[in-house]
Amino acid sequence: MTKRVIATDATLELIEFLKKKHGPLMFHQSGGCCDGSSPMCYPDGELIIGEQDVLLGHIGDAPFYMHKNQFDYWKHTQLIIDVVEGRGGMFSLEGVEGKRFLVRSRAFTAEENEALQV
Repeated sequence: MTKRVIATDATLELIEFLKKKHGPLMFHQSGGCCDGSSPMCYPDGELIIGEQDVLLGHIGDAPFYMHKNQFDYWKHTQLIIDVVEGRGGMFSLEGVEGKRFLVRSRAFTAEENEALQV
């Protein structure tokens, strides 16, 4: 089954660490502004999800959302959420841990795109 969003092992490890510290989590792909375009991690429910937000899937049992307008640009790609050393978004939970979530991506194959349309 093709997934729109997946996570590296390092990301899943960090998610588990953050869940132990903060409880259930949620992600929203930032569209820019203060934190650039990066995955933002929040305690579940801290960010209000609206009708314009698209649920792409779950990573480490945490829902991952993106605004509809941004999704229109990314819908042909699989998002691969990774983690690297360094300071990321100041509002994202991993920032104080000296790490930041990062989006890598790959284009879906024609077959995967077709399967996602069903």
